[in-house]
Amino acid sequence: MSTKSAYEHAGVDIDAGNRAVDLMGAAVRSTYGPEVLRGIGAFGGLWDAQKLRAMQAPVLVASTDGVGTKTIVSAAMDLYENLGQDIVNHCINDILVQGAEPLLFLDYVAMPALDPTKVARLVSGAAEACREAGCALIGGETAEMPGVYREGQMDLVGTIIGVVERDDIIDGSRIKVGDVLYGLASSGLHTNGFSLVRSIFPQERWPKHESDLGTTLGEALAAPHRSYLPAYGALKGAVDIKGMAHITGGGFPDNLPRILPDGLGAVVRRGAWDVPPLFRLIERKGGVDHDEMYRVFNMGIGLVLVLSPNGGPKAEELLPELVCMGEVISAPNEGSPDKARVILA
Repeated sequence: MSTKSAYEHAGVDIDAGNRAVDLMGAAVRSTYGPEVLRGIGAFGGLWDAQKLRAMQAPVLVASTDGVGTKTIVSAAMDLYENLGQDIVNHCINDILVQGAEPLLFLDYVAMPALDPTKVARLVSGAAEACREAGCALIGGETAEMPGVYREGQMDLVGTIIGVVERDDIIDGSRIKVGDVLYGLASSGLHTNGFSLVRSIFPQERWPKHESDLGTTLGEALAAPHRSYLPAYGALKGAVDIKGMAHITGGGFPDNLPRILPDGLGAVVRRGAWDVPPLFRLIERKGGVDHDEMYRVFNMGIGLVLVLSPNGGPKAEELLPELVCMGEVISAPNEGSPDKARVILA
């Protein structure tokens, strides 16, 4: 006679959830500083905000995002730790472009049936990224949802809260004609374009070594999303950063306009950097239009900074990896005030 409970027969194993919490506990607690009063296991995380009193005018910045269908590739390659890093670093970059530094992070993992070991590996990856950023992984949720997700599927979402001094907010409002675009390299596809990639490369090809990449295709695709927090730290206070754009879904044409004032556009000079082999492989094997590649993928540039012309040399001295990749131009909006013009030269 079966010893399963009715809930287990319905597809939900409460004990599996508890085992996952036990396995991830040490990794999560390793991100705690003295500000964390209650974390994993509590109904809500408690974080002492007293440290914000040292700031003049603290502004909280919050963002939520997911890693999309990259979960399919990373899970197939058994690279769950990478996914944890992906979600944290993606969220860090999304608030970093406004000048905010991370304080708190929460994750959400959903599967048809919880695998405690896989969940713990994923959360361990997230904890590693949080530790590197000085951010507390203060809580989260593991959801078992049979009937919503098929076997082997999962979803991963993160929420981040950061802080910035009001006077230090970077919103692009001071950008003007003649300012210069500088790029920072991506670590791969980051977390965008995977639906297209999976339509080009069948899963059986992912474990195969690609001579152009020096690794398997799957490992290249699953490379963790880079955090730009250290790079920003190298420039903060020494260079006047007028705007930053995280190059995610929509590429350059959709993300640069988010920081450009009305009436301005940008020229992106595609010859300014070497496009990594992974993107060239996708374009060649998929027969993807060259311009569409720059709309779907980051093409090797994951963060764009806008500086005044006289700020460029100092920035390059402090951060030699910066690539001068374009400039801001006048671009009348022609009836669409919310859409700046991006020219891919």
